[in-house]
Parts: sequence; C-alpha cells; structure tokens
Amino acid sequence: MLRKNRRVRWAAGAAAGLVLAGGGVPLAGRPAEAAPAPPVPHVPPPITWTACGDDGNARCGTLTLPVDRDEPDGATFGLAVARRPALDPGARIGTLVFGPGGPGDSGVHQILEGDRFSDALRRHFDIVSFDPRGVGGSAPITCARDLVRAQPSPVMADQDDFDATVAHNERLRADCAERTGPIYGNADTLSTVRDLDALREALGESRLTFHGSSYGTLLGEQYAETYPHRVRAMVLESVVDHSRRGAGAFLTSQAAAAQDSFDEFVEWCDRTDACALHGRDVRAVWQGLLDRARRGDLPGMSEVSLVEEAYSAFYGPRWAELARTLAALDAGDPPPATSTPRTAEPTAGPSDEATVQDPFLGVFCSDWSLPVRDHRHWSRLMRRVERVAPDMTYTRPVRAAAGCIGAPRPVANPQHRLDVRGLRTPILLSNARHDPASGHNWATNVARQLGREGVLLTYEGAGHGSYNRSDCMRRTIDRYLIDLDVPARGTTCPPVPAGSAA
Repeated sequence: MLRKNRRVRWAAGAAAGLVLAGGGVPLAGRPAEAAPAPPVPHVPPPITWTACGDDGNARCGTLTLPVDRDEPDGATFGLAVARRPALDPGARIGTLVFGPGGPGDSGVHQILEGDRFSDALRRHFDIVSFDPRGVGGSAPITCARDLVRAQPSPVMADQDDFDATVAHNERLRADCAERTGPIYGNADTLSTVRDLDALREALGESRLTFHGSSYGTLLGEQYAETYPHRVRAMVLESVVDHSRRGAGAFLTSQAAAAQDSFDEFVEWCDRTDACALHGRDVRAVWQGLLDRARRGDLPGMSEVSLVEEAYSAFYGPRWAELARTLAALDAGDPPPATSTPRTAEPTAGPSDEATVQDPFLGVFCSDWSLPVRDHRHWSRLMRRVERVAPDMTYTRPVRAAAGCIGAPRPVANPQHRLDVRGLRTPILLSNARHDPASGHNWATNVARQLGREGVLLTYEGAGHGSYNRSDCMRRTIDRYLIDLDVPARGTTCPPVPAGSAA
C-alpha cells in the first residue's frame, strides 16, 4: 500500500499542476518547470535455461527482477522458473503458464513432476511455472522453526490469550523479515502480478495463456484486472474470492464451504457400506470426538488438529480414510497408518535446521485485511463461524486469520471487488460443487463480478481442484485453452463414481 500511495501522491501533484497552468497566467520571466520523468521500466536479462529434473526433459532458469517495481534500480531477486517444451513443436501454439496455489506452493516442483496437464495441452504448449516471490527458489521467506511451531491456538479463552497471540505474531513477523530481507515486505500477490507480466515478456509471448489453481487464481484475477489486453486465455481453477472484506465475511464464507464438505462426507457414509461409520450417527460420533479433544481426552490431538484432519481429507476427498480414522479414534485405538501427509510442514532449509521456509502468512497477511480489535471481537467472530459451521469451526482459514492479528495496516493488497474489462476471450472459472477451501460460493461470486468476462464450469462432485477430476473437465478446459472454445454458461460435468472419490 505504501508503494501505491507513492504513485497516488505523484499523480495528485501532477494533476494539481495542470489545473494551475490552465487557469492562471504564468509569472513573467519564470521558466516553465519540466515534467517529472517517468520511471525507467525494468528490462530483465534473458533467462538462461539448463536441463533439470529426473528425466532431463525439463529446463530451469532464473529471471532477475526488482523487489519493488516502483524502484527499478533498487534491490533485485531471482524468480525461479521451469519449463517443459511442447511435445509437438510443429503444433505448438505458445506457452501455458501455471500459477501455483498455497500461498507457498512451488510451481517449479509442479513442472519437474510433469503430470499436472494432459498430453493434449503438452502437445500444443510449452508448460512453464515458477516459484512466486517469497517461495521455494525465489527469495524464500525464512523464519525461526521454533517460532513457526509455537503459533498459538486460535481457540482463545480470554484477552490474555489474545494478547499472547498478538505478541507472538509480532515476534514472528520481525524474525521472518530480518532473516528474509526486503522481499518479506513485498510478497503480496499484486507484486507477483508484475513478476508474471515480466515472465510473459521474457518468454516472448505477446499475450498470456494462464492456468491458476487455488491461491494462484488470485494471481490470475489481478493480472486480468491489471493487463486485460495481454490475456489470450485464462483458467481459474478452485476460485479465490478476494472481494470478501473484513474478517467476518472472509471467515463465514470459508466456514460455509467447509461445513458443506462435512455434510457431503456424512451423506456418503450414510449411503455407502464401505464407510467404517456406516449405520452409525456420524455427526454424533464426530461431536463426541470434538468434546473429548476439548477436554484433552484424545491423546495427541486437539480440537483444532482434529478439525484439520477432516479438512485435509476433504481436499481429496479421502472419505474412506477419514471414516477409518474417526472409527479408530472413537474406539480408543490409534488411527490407521496412511501414506498421505496429514499436514503441510514448513520446508526446512538445506543446512540450517533452526529455520524453515514458511511463506504462507507473509503472503496471506499482505493480501487480506482482517483486523480484529480484541478478544471480545474475536469471540463474536467465532460464534458467527460456529453458527455457519457447527462441525467445522476451527479450519485453516481461522488459523490464518489468527496469524494476521496485529499485522500492520493498511495491507499492501487489500480486498476489493474484481473489475475486469476489455478481455478478448472470457475467463474460464472451474470449480467443484463441494470444495472445502475454494467453495462454490466463492466461484459463483467471482463469476458475478466478471459478468460477461467470465464463464463458470462446475464439476458436480467434491474435492479441492477440478481439472483432473474427470475426462469431461479436462476436455472442456483443454478445448478452451487450445482452441479458445468457450463452454456455454451453466455447463457442468458429472461427478466420478462415489467409490473413486473415497
């Protein structure tokens, strides 16, 4: 916001000068003042590509960019980039840039894995992604491991708990800023929009073909808002609605999505013999486990960690696994082993085990203004969340909002209603009907904001992410990206069989 204010002050001064020049008579003999020179645009050096990845078919490089685009001669950082060339050079259309989610996901890792997109897209496009500023190989936000692990619980009993949260958040921000350097104060998504446009230019593309997933959809939305004339095609998969102003609107909209996913899980158990809780009152079992966790009678698991256990499972969705876990906990047994990680641990540095890469709050708290005054205010917010989501009160969005309490204001990239005009091709939004993190309520609201500039494609199933849910979803999105064939408004794809989603 400080960078934006500098531009506003300069523009206001220039406008005032124009008014005075047009309405008055210059003083005799006084030379006219020269207009201030516009900032010299930053022209990054070209990317030097080298072979990378286990199969040797990927190419990696670094794009040198300014930390603050309003200060092109100031500090710089290296944006880590990876690419897989089109499988058929003769059929190549251009470059498809993937915007990773999180915040904190590595786009370079997605490219090295190489299986995010269909062969049809890989035939026609170079597939490129990057680690956003503050993430992975791009000046990663680095913090003391002990401080990251000591984040207080969002379950706050009184003002003392609230004050302890504020104090911890302040210590963590100061520590991360000192260890990370200037990128920490410039990690907002609007700054990454500028990086994305510089990447487009470095790739030699006159217009951007983009597929953003989850938090990467915010990057796409704001790119389209900033550079609509430079968009060739854009897919927003699992849509983030950045118009939800204030902590209450943000938390209740996220709570509604999480509760909807819990309700889908209960319905699946009720109708599916393979569910370990089939034939039982699933909600009663769940509430009993929550009560035990609150009392400390569920070994190794708090109320927050229990809710996040279910919330993580809804991403898959891994309903059968979750049912087995809950049945075991209810019987007093240890939960069954699983090959799927339950929580996302911050990434340890290669040589310093006292620190971790932890970009989430550094980015998130720069993009969302979620002020909370005191414990009384927080308690009112959580009562609203509990009314909306009685089974899923303390999900990750609540923990994220608690992590931003006491953050400096104004934030760099506050919420606002999306305003995109002048696209040549509508943006394609893609969302599951029952997504726990990017709810269908978010997708429909963003589609309304886009109006004729957006079309929503719905997968009538559950889980976070939709492109790889079914052949119907892949084919529809591929046709749009390859041929600019926009599906009719209201198009849906049926869910895969329930057993496949379990």
